[in-house]
Amino acid sequence: MDFINNIIGSELKLFEKKFAESVKSDTRLLDAIMKYIIKRKGKQLRPMFVILSAKLHGPINESTYRAAALVELLHTATLVHDDVVDDSYERRGFFSINALWNKKIAVLVGDYLLSKGLLLATSNNDFKHLHILSEAVKQMSEGELLQLQKTRKLNLDESIYFEIIRCKTASLLASACAIGANSTCNNDSITEKMKTFGEKVGIAFQLKDDLFDYGKADIGKPTGNDIKEKKLTLPLIYTLNHVDQDTKRKLVYIIKNENKDKEKVKFIIDTVIKTGGIQYAADKMNRYRDEAIEILKTFEESPVRDALEKLVRFTTDRKY
Repeated sequence: MDFINNIIGSELKLFEKKFAESVKSDTRLLDAIMKYIIKRKGKQLRPMFVILSAKLHGPINESTYRAAALVELLHTATLVHDDVVDDSYERRGFFSINALWNKKIAVLVGDYLLSKGLLLATSNNDFKHLHILSEAVKQMSEGELLQLQKTRKLNLDESIYFEIIRCKTASLLASACAIGANSTCNNDSITEKMKTFGEKVGIAFQLKDDLFDYGKADIGKPTGNDIKEKKLTLPLIYTLNHVDQDTKRKLVYIIKNENKDKEKVKFIIDTVIKTGGIQYAADKMNRYRDEAIEILKTFEESPVRDALEKLVRFTTDRKY
């Protein structure tokens, strides 16, 4: 993403250095795990959104870097804990913490990351940032539990689905944009507007992830994986609501009892495509993307605003 490097390349490099410093530990095992986590870091979209949201409203400062580090600390902690809950041994093509060490160590590592985030915020009086992100972590937990509750009965309707992804995925990106903006402008109205912007981007981002499950690209996530885990995403929810009762019963039976059978999973994917579930989810994704860009365009035009818009479009155009 050259357009990012042109605008905040130096800031991202400085952030990476500061983040590595923020997770250091005197405990040898813990420090080794932290180095492993840094080595396998992903696209770092959230720090990008923090820094760009900040720069859109004023000069980058130390509060901005702390905000980006806080987001990354809390996000990484939730991923480590998620891998334990999901019994997952791989993430982004790397072994998970619980795969290389064990579940007990992974839980403690997640707790360590959360505590480092809390200390980073409280030691620097970044209480507004901490409040915004604490609300996001609460919503993420609520979203996970709501998904577990509804998945058991396979009775998820569209409104519940959007509530789940708003909490699980969009809340953290919304908070990232909000505290980024707040770090340079300290304006409640702008902070709230950027939070809404981030939420819409986050929903579009999750819809794109859901669509990957029906594709063939090598994205580090097995095709049909959501079906195997009995996760009802928008393409499948739409399909279940638009097929005849016999087909619906067959689909539900496969999801409940035959979700590891490749041919059966392929039947579900083919039915979703045929029914229009993919196109429906793509249209929804594009709508949320466009709504986010409309919010962005209420701010003065600048190279930073253009870069943010390109980053929004990347979330829906990406190939992985």
